[in-house]
Amino acid sequence: MELRQLEYFVTVAEEANFTRAAERVHISQSGVSAQVKALENELGADLFDRSGRSATLTPAGKAALPHARTALAAADAMRGAVDEVNGLVRGHLTAGMVKGCEVAPWFAALAGFHRRHPGIGIELREDNSDVLIAEVRAGSSDIALVGIAGKPPPGLAVEIIISEGLAAIVGPDHPLAAARGGQGDAGGGRKRDEGIGLAELVTYPLVALPQGTGIRSVLDQAAAAAGHKPHIALEASSPTAVADLGARGLGVAVLSRSMAAGLTATHPDMAAIPIAGIDIPALLALVWRPRPSPAVRAFLTNCRAAFEM
Repeated sequence: MELRQLEYFVTVAEEANFTRAAERVHISQSGVSAQVKALENELGADLFDRSGRSATLTPAGKAALPHARTALAAADAMRGAVDEVNGLVRGHLTAGMVKGCEVAPWFAALAGFHRRHPGIGIELREDNSDVLIAEVRAGSSDIALVGIAGKPPPGLAVEIIISEGLAAIVGPDHPLAAARGGQGDAGGGRKRDEGIGLAELVTYPLVALPQGTGIRSVLDQAAAAAGHKPHIALEASSPTAVADLGARGLGVAVLSRSMAAGLTATHPDMAAIPIAGIDIPALLALVWRPRPSPAVRAFLTNCRAAFEM
């Protein structure tokens, strides 16, 4: 009986499907099927009923499942104990970050972790937040910095770094900037006393981050809840590119308020206006699986110091 056989058995049980299980563990369906069949042969009983469209547990499978999970948990605990004794002198950390990431404390955390644990190899993945969250759940990433709309994803450990609203960014000659005239308050750019409501915002073409990012999800969900259909004229994965396109008159750029404040503080050609009436916060957060490895725990220490959490 091999640990990988138990892992594949548990994965098929959770997915109720051999194809989805194979995608989750990143091997072929035939490989998963062969290993599960080998386990069934060793146990002398079928663990799954394969007669339907779903792979459902037989009575023997239901009896075996909690023991398989216990064995896998024990193996993980043993690996963790050995890693603790080794003092993190070796290993691997796969960290995900949202596309177009410009968050300096995140880079500082990576650099600090590398200095303290040079034996730990670091792999950096970049994608939209929804993809990164799925990768953390599947185990192909250990931890990720993601943008989330409103509620943290269930089943994962989460530390929220920022919770904030959205802002519109335009050039200084745009009607929105002119209507709110004058020079800046906190956050740079032009005066933003009254903000802009969602109903007014969606009358303009918009420049936004791609679908699957937290800020875009906040915009889409809020618009749908209010019965609006915004016209997304352009998409860009970099917040700086989104703001620059908006400042050049190609649409009203939509970003988080902290992004807008940082950009307008250094770019006087941009005017930032808070978007009012959206109850869904834009969250910037770290996500990882429960029972993190020593490498993840060590990296979290660096993240908390870098973000001053």
